Amino acid sequence: MKSKVVFSIALFFTITFYGQKRVAEIFYKTYSYNKAAELYRVVLKRGDTSISVLTRLGDCYYNNSNAKEALYWYKLASKNEKEFTDEYIYKYVQVLRSIGKYKEADTWFLKLKRKFRNYDQTNYYNELKELNKNTIKIQNLNVNTKYSDFGGFVYNNRFYFASAMNEKREKYDWNDQPYLDLYEAKLIKDEEYISVDNTIPIVSSKVNTDFHESSIAMTKDGKTLYFTRNNLTKRKKLDYDKQGTSNLKIFKATLINGVWDAIEELPFNDEVYSTGHPALSPDEKTLYFTSNKPGGFGLTDLYKVTIYEDGTYGKPENLGKHINTEKREMFPFIAKDSTLYFSSDGYKNLGLLDIFKSNFLKDSLAEVTNIGAPFNSGDDDFSFFIDSDNKTGYFSSNREGGKGEDDIYGFTTIEQKQFIRGQTFDIRTKEILPNTLVYLIGSRGKVIDSLKTKKDAKYEFEVEYNQKYVVKASKKNYKGALETVYTNTKEDIEQDLYLTPLIVNEEIVVNPIFFDFNKWNIRPDAAYELEKVVDVLRNNPKMIIKIEAHTDSRGNDAYNMRLSNKRVKSTRDYILSRNIQTHRIVSAIGYGESMLINKCVNNVECTEEEHQENRRSKFIILSR
Repeated sequence: MKSKVVFSIALFFTITFYGQKRVAEIFYKTYSYNKAAELYRVVLKRGDTSISVLTRLGDCYYNNSNAKEALYWYKLASKNEKEFTDEYIYKYVQVLRSIGKYKEADTWFLKLKRKFRNYDQTNYYNELKELNKNTIKIQNLNVNTKYSDFGGFVYNNRFYFASAMNEKREKYDWNDQPYLDLYEAKLIKDEEYISVDNTIPIVSSKVNTDFHESSIAMTKDGKTLYFTRNNLTKRKKLDYDKQGTSNLKIFKATLINGVWDAIEELPFNDEVYSTGHPALSPDEKTLYFTSNKPGGFGLTDLYKVTIYEDGTYGKPENLGKHINTEKREMFPFIAKDSTLYFSSDGYKNLGLLDIFKSNFLKDSLAEVTNIGAPFNSGDDDFSFFIDSDNKTGYFSSNREGGKGEDDIYGFTTIEQKQFIRGQTFDIRTKEILPNTLVYLIGSRGKVIDSLKTKKDAKYEFEVEYNQKYVVKASKKNYKGALETVYTNTKEDIEQDLYLTPLIVNEEIVVNPIFFDFNKWNIRPDAAYELEKVVDVLRNNPKMIIKIEAHTDSRGNDAYNMRLSNKRVKSTRDYILSRNIQTHRIVSAIGYGESMLINKCVNNVECTEEEHQENRRSKFIILSR
């Protein structure tokens, strides 16, 4: 008998070898990192030593802040350096530093420096994510559309921006959106929110043309407008059209009798390279801009040009290698205090274009610093503007969760703390559940905080504004609870967690164990449910169970009996394969359709839901 059991388990391993990896991934995606790690180890032992398994094992421990274990698996993965991506180099460096292996961490930093510049701090990612914790509130503006909206700028309580919202305009082939125009609107702002109203195009057909217009700067008297005109979308690699015409040019408009008129092209534009994204210094004597003109340091650089009193311009100057990198520097903005803000993908960042600042205009040796989240994300973040009060402003981003291709976000400075709090309950009895583990998980899946509830079953976590979190509860002999929480208001969030008991009336109760038609192999979704049975048996080492499998009445009676026996044995073999002793399952019997629990016998018409009631597996507790 023992040899037959061993053979059946071996056969089961062959059938489910590839499915086990999928089961591990299901647990990983539900933030069950310990269970996922256990199953990835099983996959590893069965011969899958791919970098995807090794890095995922590292992630399981990294997300649970277990640096030592994460280091072990990342180190194994790092031996395949060609497939060891930047994401894992970042994480590897962090765990190396966290346990004091600084020299080795520096070696891996050098590998990053081949591609990026200024990776000069440990744990930079976490630092950037925490940089404005509880101090900045952002909101997606109501002006945003399903198209591209960006470049918010404020003057005299009027809000200016670029948008492709005009569906009557010809669509641009490169992104199938209408050409960009410049718009203005009334600004509505108070302590709670920022919004705009009465959106209209800038009143001048001479400003808005058949090409793209965007990225403005305006003088303090409101009489001079600088803007970009181009025939490409704003962040496409800057090159030239078939006629050799530059893709970006800066123009100037003058307000005459309430209308923008006297449009003129600035003299330092060129037909063979681009200039765009104008920004004025506080004294309005210098214009800053972006260009890919020859002789720069990277793909696009930041430049400045003097504006003389007679309205003429000096010779454009590159801001130099202290600001510009080998990659892209774009969208400059000069605040009232002369702080230079710009976007770049050449410095340490959270991904793609991030917004940076520097006191470079006052101190030529000042450092460039990333202004961090929530301004920056894993996507493009650009077109920064801060109002004169240095407490409110705007930036643009194509981050997830927006309304269109690019959206404009408003931000305000806040000081109030925010909390997610609640209690843990048994979902069946509605009684509180003390001694429950509760986890706070960030938007990228890392466990930020955890606690065990006390006698009152209450939990509380301090969180950041305008973030996405997952709160997870876990307790022995219960199915964990999982809730997604968005902190998009100033008020504290109340979120109770309801756990489902796995033991009810001396039975281990899980979701139905499904099989493919006419088959009895364990599918990944079935294995996911059977892992809950495994956990209950591990948590109760003296528990003895029997397994029953039942079918509905459809099909031949004898066939259903044979099929249920094959399925119940596959179920038993899976549980035994997870290092559960054989004596703890005293029987595994298939009953076919002999023990129906409703009216749905042969030749009785029933709904699919009624038939489903009869297709069930039961895990009956005999002792514990």
